Amino acid sequence: MTRVLITNDDGIDSPGLITLARAALRHGLDVVVAAPHEESSGTSAGLTVLGEEPVAKPVELDGLPGVPCHAVTARPAFIVLSAKEGSFGDPPDAVLSGVNRGINVGRAVLHSGTVGAALTAGANNLLGLAVSLEHPDSGVLHWDSAEELAAEVIPLLLESAPGSVLNLNVPALPPAGLGPLSRASLASAGAVQTRLERAGEGAEVVTTVVDGSAEPGTDAYLLRKGNPTITALRSVTEDPDFDWPAGR
Repeated sequence: MTRVLITNDDGIDSPGLITLARAALRHGLDVVVAAPHEESSGTSAGLTVLGEEPVAKPVELDGLPGVPCHAVTARPAFIVLSAKEGSFGDPPDAVLSGVNRGINVGRAVLHSGTVGAALTAGANNLLGLAVSLEHPDSGVLHWDSAEELAAEVIPLLLESAPGSVLNLNVPALPPAGLGPLSRASLASAGAVQTRLERAGEGAEVVTTVVDGSAEPGTDAYLLRKGNPTITALRSVTEDPDFDWPAGR
């Protein structure tokens, strides 16, 4: 049976974590949940451990009876590496990260903890899927739309070659209002939710924006039209097309 790790960067208390786990359970997968004990947005693939050593505390999450769940004092990428080494039972075959509150599109995905967890999985020859849901000004989050789309994409991921990474973004629309799932390239523009730490003043959630355009056919462009988007990402690798200066 395929084993999957469900993690996120919004923390163990996020409803998006349960949403993604439910999508995986629809396919009869062997699910384990391990997520940061607190908000970890904007941490990319950082390996920060919050304390002298990572501590995984068993927790129960509503709606996931019988699913082992852990709150971990570490960032999502570290959790992925720990899972690969067997910290939460048998190592996973795939990592599903999200569902993030807020889209992760364009070049700004570099900074996302949600995407960072999926890319860390890919870099270690595991399958990775990042799922993000648009957070509208109204504050109404359509978790049901995210669950439906994630459930649709999971089989595609599981049929992919080891190391494959997919990035799914879902518009702020109910399931009946969604456009078709569309393959998309990364926009030169993009946004990602980050968490700015301020000593003595708590933490402030801000949005980091990468300047550029939402070109036709890109994730940012299609999302504006109500289309959920899926983008295949390449994990860190060498650049064979780099133009080396003469003599170097």
